[in-house]
Amino acid sequence: MQLSYEPARAEDGPVIFGFAKELIERYETDPDLDLEMALGWTKRKIEKRIDEYTRVLCDGEVAGYYRFAPDGDKMELDDLYVLPEYRNRGVGTAVLRRCLAQGKPIYFYVFTGNARAVALYEREGFHKAEDVSPTRMIMAR
Repeated sequence: MQLSYEPARAEDGPVIFGFAKELIERYETDPDLDLEMALGWTKRKIEKRIDEYTRVLCDGEVAGYYRFAPDGDKMELDDLYVLPEYRNRGVGTAVLRRCLAQGKPIYFYVFTGNARAVALYEREGFHKAEDVSPTRMIMAR
């Protein structure tokens, strides 16, 4: 398995949004949240920042996406998605390690109910830094 990376393209935006929407619909159970508003905000964020996203390629085929951007003296890892056919093959771990190699503190938001993601992040040394809602937390390293 050979991983490579390239900038995301405008046409990747709807794919990235599809992954975000799927996770929001699965894990966002806060009854006080306006789901349509949250989805609209997410879509606009992706469209506005598509140039900050990276495509993850496995043997030349798109295997996932992520956004890794500075936020003061830290880096935010956002929207790390691995396509289903590439999951459990080390792609997410490789992306995390690539980000960690930058040598800066990293944080990200994650759904507390997304046990697979939380387990991956904990294996790579991340810890819960803060609860931000009944369904989401910030993890950091």
